[in-house]
Formats: sequence, structure tokens, C-alpha cells
Amino acid sequence: MKERERQLEYLSQNHPCFALYKRPNLARIHLPVCPSCNIICKYCIRSINDNDERPGVAKRILSPKQALDIVHKAVKICDNLRVVGIAGPGDTLATDHAIETFRLVKKDFPNLLLCLSTNGLLLEERAEELAQIGLNTLTVTVNGIYPEIVRQICGGIRYQGRRYLEEEAAQILINKQKEGIQKAALLGLIIKVNIVLIPGINDKHIAEVAEAVKSWGAHMINIIPLIPQYQLKDYDAPGCEQLADARKEAEKHIKVFRHCQHCRADAVGIPGISEYRQELYELLEGDDSNFSHG
Repeated sequence: MKERERQLEYLSQNHPCFALYKRPNLARIHLPVCPSCNIICKYCIRSINDNDERPGVAKRILSPKQALDIVHKAVKICDNLRVVGIAGPGDTLATDHAIETFRLVKKDFPNLLLCLSTNGLLLEERAEELAQIGLNTLTVTVNGIYPEIVRQICGGIRYQGRRYLEEEAAQILINKQKEGIQKAALLGLIIKVNIVLIPGINDKHIAEVAEAVKSWGAHMINIIPLIPQYQLKDYDAPGCEQLADARKEAEKHIKVFRHCQHCRADAVGIPGISEYRQELYELLEGDDSNFSHG
């Protein structure tokens, strides 16, 4: 317990998301190396473009080697860079690209923090690899713990070569998220759980999710307002009062993270303050047109 408290205190001073109010001048970089996903979220549209400011979007997909080159350039542009994160645009554990990228980054930049986000479907199978490469923070998106709720948010999954739909898919996903978080916690990883707040689907379910993930080993929860799009485009985004109420309910069980900026998968700079994405991509030489997009 003391070691986890020490790790959390270190993150509160050095991770730009955790230290937003204490040290608002810290920068992070997200590396878009993950081309494919193994679940279908009904609110998610993955896209390659320059314009959308939201998760699941990047200017292009990088190979691990290109991503390392970008980090070398980023540390020269952002002298306050502290974190290398990987959050998409696809799932970070659906391919080997994220783990391979982290290995390269850790070798050249051992003092940078490593941060990864995943849907958790393959977390139990890959948790030991994440611990071995020195991952500092892990984020898992858990939108519900009952299949009848999760099936309204997740349209299907692909697991072990098979496609699953409806409640069967939802139950597998929930089970694997639980197993993955439990294993990651045993390995000593600091775990944040994201939950997308969707009025009319899981808004009355937040406290139960918070209590459950706490018992699995998570350290904090981050409640993110829905961006209405794709199959949930007709749902309303939660208002400030709904978001505040959900956070209040979650806080009865677990620490609540409040600084999410809905970052792109290729964001670079100080969250909500500076952005160096365009400069870095202009410096990237060549175009790896043969890189697999899943």
C-alpha cells in the first residue's frame, strides 16, 4: 500500500493529467500506433483526420519506429515533456504495436512515464508484458458490469478468432475486464478506470461500477461525458449537473479523476493549453504506406 501511495504521489507531481492543478506546465505526447480494435463501441468513430478534437482520431497511423522518431523530435520542441501515452486510435492491446513502441521509447528515454489506455479485453493476457516494460499508468474503459447494460454500449467483440454479439459479447468483455484489472493490480500497476456517462443507459449504474472496479484493484475512476455520435448519435450528452451527480456517487467508493480533456490519439503538448501536433508531423520524414491498418 505504501508503494502505491508513493507512486500516486509521484504521478501527482509529474504526470500532466494527474498534476494539472499542481504543475500546469507539464506536457504529454500520445502516439497513434494502434490501427485496429477488437470491440465495437456504439459511441466510437475511429478516424484519420486533422480536424476532430476527440478520442479515436489521429492524423495518421505511425509504425513503432516512426513513433520513436516522433518522441525524439518532441523532446526538443517540448522541454517539459513528461509522459508518453498510447491510446489508439484502435485498441492498444489488439496488436503488438503499442508494446513494441513502449520498448523502443523506454530504451531511449528511461525517465519518461509510460501511460496506456485499453478496452481491457486482452488485458489479462498481456498484463505481465505491460509490467515488464515499465508501464506507469494503465487506463481501462469499463462502461458497465451487467450484460444488459453493456450490450447497449458495445455492439460486439472479436475474441480468440471468433465474433460475439449482444449479451454474450458483453458478458465476455465484463469478465475479461475484471480479470485484467485484477491481474494488473497484483502486478503493481496504477489503474484508472474510464466510464463514458450515457444518460438513459448507464447513468444510474455509476456507483455500482465504481464499487466493483475498486474491489478489482483500480485506484481511481474518470467519468467522461458521452460525445453523441455513431449509433448513439440520438442520445443526449450529460449536462454539468448529471456529470457532477455521477462523480458524487462514484466518490463514495473510489477517488474520482476530474481532468479529462477528450484528447486525440495523437495529441502533443500541455493538456488544454498547447498543441504541437502539426509541427511534429511536418517534421516526420516519409510515409509508411505499407504499414498494416489491421
